[in-house]
Amino acid sequence: MTRLTILEYPDPRLRTRARPVAAVDDELRRFIDDLFETMYAAKGIGLAATQVDVHKRVLVTDVSEEHDRPLVFVNPEIVAKESVGTMQEGCLSVPGYYEDVDRAQRIRVRALGRDGRPFEMDAEGLLAVCIQHEIDHLDGKLFVDYISELKRTRIRRKLEKEQRARADQAARPRQPAV
Repeated sequence: MTRLTILEYPDPRLRTRARPVAAVDDELRRFIDDLFETMYAAKGIGLAATQVDVHKRVLVTDVSEEHDRPLVFVNPEIVAKESVGTMQEGCLSVPGYYEDVDRAQRIRVRALGRDGRPFEMDAEGLLAVCIQHEIDHLDGKLFVDYISELKRTRIRRKLEKEQRARADQAARPRQPAV
C-alpha cells in the first residue's frame, strides 16, 4: 500500500467535482487500500479521493476507535436526511482547525461497495456527519464553506503562512552533521 499526499486548503484542486466511477476493478481496489493507509496514517476517520487529487467519486471511513470498521462508498449519494444537529468538524485538508457545522444527524446513503455491488445503509451520529463531509469533498466543497467568511479567511491566511514556512524550510540547504 502507498501513503498518498493529502491536499491542503486553499489548494484549488480541492474544489474539483469528482467524476462517477464506471467500474470497480482491481486498480480501484488498490486505490481504496491506499486511501485507508493514508487516512489511518493521518489519524483521520474519513478520506475522499478528491483530497488526494484523484477526482473519482470514492470515499472511505472508519469512525471506530479500534480501526476495525472500514467502510467504502463508491459513487455515494444521500437519498434521505433527517434531524439536523450541530457537531464540531475537522478535516485532514484543513489541519488543526475545528468548527461547528450543522448537518443531518441521520441519513440513508446509496453506493457501490468495494466488491462493486450496490447497497444502501442508514447512518447516524458521527458516521452520518463523516459521510456527508466526505461527499462534500467529492462535490468540491469543504467544511469551511459552512462557516463565516471572516473565519474562513483567517484560516486560509494562517494555513498559507504555514505552507510558505514549510516550503522555505524545505528549500534551505541542510547543514552537514558534525
